[in-house]
Amino acid sequence: MKSILYVLTALSVFGLALWAYQENYRTQQVVKETQSLQQKIGVAQARLAVLNAEWAYLNRPDRLRELADLNFERLALLPLRAEQFGRANQISYGEDPDLPIVDPLELQAITETQALGEVQFP
Repeated sequence: MKSILYVLTALSVFGLALWAYQENYRTQQVVKETQSLQQKIGVAQARLAVLNAEWAYLNRPDRLRELADLNFERLALLPLRAEQFGRANQISYGEDPDLPIVDPLELQAITETQALGEVQFP
């Protein structure tokens, strides 16, 4: 009986060692993937910083002014003036047409037939 117990204990230790070995390799693989992703994120952040710096450099007001002056004939760009802007009260909005209700009972009859699912067209 002791020998069966020893064999079962040895098999369980061997099985647990095999499981721990596999988990160790899985963990190492996940760590490698995580490091790779972190490296890619670092490269992307550095590239984004460079792109932001280039964007700020290219959008300098003096540079844009020079480009507008050089291409004035083709683009016809003029500086903005305060007179070119309007106010909200100067905008003309279309008015909503008010539909007159001639007979309130007729309106009630129409809504009741629509509620029942019967659609009647005049």
